[in-house]
Amino acid sequence: MNTHIRYLTHPQVKIEPAVPVPSWGLSEVGRTRTETLANAGWFADTTQIICSGERKAIETAEIIAATLNVTVEVREAMHENDRSATGFLPPEEFETVANQFFAQPHVSIRGWERAVDAQSRIVREIELVLARDRAGDVLFVGHGAVGTLLFCHYSGFAIDRAYDQPAGGGHYFAFVKGGRRVLHPWRRMECLPAA
Repeated sequence: MNTHIRYLTHPQVKIEPAVPVPSWGLSEVGRTRTETLANAGWFADTTQIICSGERKAIETAEIIAATLNVTVEVREAMHENDRSATGFLPPEEFETVANQFFAQPHVSIRGWERAVDAQSRIVREIELVLARDRAGDVLFVGHGAVGTLLFCHYSGFAIDRAYDQPAGGGHYFAFVKGGRRVLHPWRRMECLPAA
């Protein structure tokens, strides 16, 4: 039986422009979506839950872990692409810069971490966990941009925002541990039973 590896992005957050983005927590919508997912019983074979150190990812992981009696492991290097050079950007401006981030992966856009560097970092973190070779499925909880970079890597695609998750967060993709074969692109967390 193949071990399934899932990468889940945190769902909707409470946007607080005066608060550093890594410290944003889940909104009520995001929390409700996660609780619904956690109580659906779809993670029965999951033995490890690994998340980034950002508050929204930790909150998502902890809600799911509580139903499984699994301890959450926080890996700080799984954080979203480093955008601290600009901090919070209004939505329209953010989308413009994010498009440039993906379109020019070898360039630091407005001081952001380069996409190639963020991709190397997230792949390294995932591979370090999988190298433990523990039994059971693994759930990684993280973020949209680095998740897309991870998806591109395992799918053999060049970095491109065309492979980004749909808006709103709370999406996942899955791959088989053996051979790292991607099973499907992004799906809403509510569609998890498919793989």
